[in-house]
Amino acid sequence: MNTSTANLDNERALREQLQRVGYLADADLATTTWLAGRLQRPLLVEGDAGVGKTALATALAQAQGAELVRLQCFEGLDLSQAAYEWNYGRQLMAIRLTEARSASAKESDVFARDYLLERPLLKAISQSGPCVLLIDEIDRADEAFEAYLLEVLADYQITVPELGTLRAQHIPQVILTSNGTRELSDALRRRCLYHYLDYPTLAREIAIVKSAVPEANTHLVEDCVQFVQRLRTEDLAKTPGVAETLDWVRALHQLSQHTLPEDTAVLLSTLGCLLKTREDRFMLTGERARQLVEGRRSVGVAEKTDAVMAAT
Repeated sequence: MNTSTANLDNERALREQLQRVGYLADADLATTTWLAGRLQRPLLVEGDAGVGKTALATALAQAQGAELVRLQCFEGLDLSQAAYEWNYGRQLMAIRLTEARSASAKESDVFARDYLLERPLLKAISQSGPCVLLIDEIDRADEAFEAYLLEVLADYQITVPELGTLRAQHIPQVILTSNGTRELSDALRRRCLYHYLDYPTLAREIAIVKSAVPEANTHLVEDCVQFVQRLRTEDLAKTPGVAETLDWVRALHQLSQHTLPEDTAVLLSTLGCLLKTREDRFMLTGERARQLVEGRRSVGVAEKTDAVMAAT
């Protein structure tokens, strides 16, 4: 077997492994993920909320039997929350115990590895076995933290002034996700392989939902996915992702529905699974919901309202 055939088989194997744990990746995503692991490069996955970026890291860890370490990013994230922090309580106790023995504590005694609290970044590079490091929503962190992250991603090491440089025992597979709330630096993008994860096609989303909610009726799954795919073409403040589709199917299944409810009132009462803002919920009237169920094309609500006002 030549090298190209072996590599292709490995890519297919990864795709099959992900499928076995319930994540249906297309060929491009599976190939990019495999290459990121093979080249020991971070993978930056961008896309709208709810398309499966975070789920990719979770599925990858499950598929490979690896430890999943997650760093949730937010504004103001700093070193002590992301990388490491000294256990000041234990250090103080050690100093007092030493003094109780009429001895003096040396700096090297209290600034030892045992007194270091591992946060996600340090925990990931300290793993002795396979590890997937998920840096979730990196676009929410400050640019200063992004700059610090470059050292970790470039050499898989963290410098602790009191101890020196701590290097990875086993290089983790790093998945960074971004919802695009701010532009990431060129330096960070250069460190990573890249994939844009879009909303799935109709057939793929049906397959995803069937895999995740096998107990739901097939007709219900197909009807729901078609409705959501049409709903995404509306002018919404927050477009529902795959996660919302799954919630909606599960909710309707719990209501013992085998297809979309014919009663519009019942249908509208469940749309809290899909529509997460007041404006979106107000926009989707019973009439528009029926049109989406039937697959009928119609002008948007705002356009209809403008047309009525112009006529009057």
